[in-house]
Amino acid sequence: MGIQRRSYWLYSIGCAVVWAVILVISAAVGSEDRFHNLLLVFGGFAIAWVSGTIARYVYPPPGRWLGRR
Repeated sequence: MGIQRRSYWLYSIGCAVVWAVILVISAAVGSEDRFHNLLLVFGGFAIAWVSGTIARYVYPPPGRWLGRR
């Protein structure tokens, strides 16, 4: 199974890269309080992303349960 153009994992990697750039720029330019607040937002995003990823595997779409018709 190759990487598809609209792959969930490719999107995940893209989000990680964007967050890394935002955090690096914020650490270099912003104040310590603003960076701390941004880290809290990132932490919430990461928790939600992991939760959603787990849910995708535990509760797959109905097509996987019912089969293709």
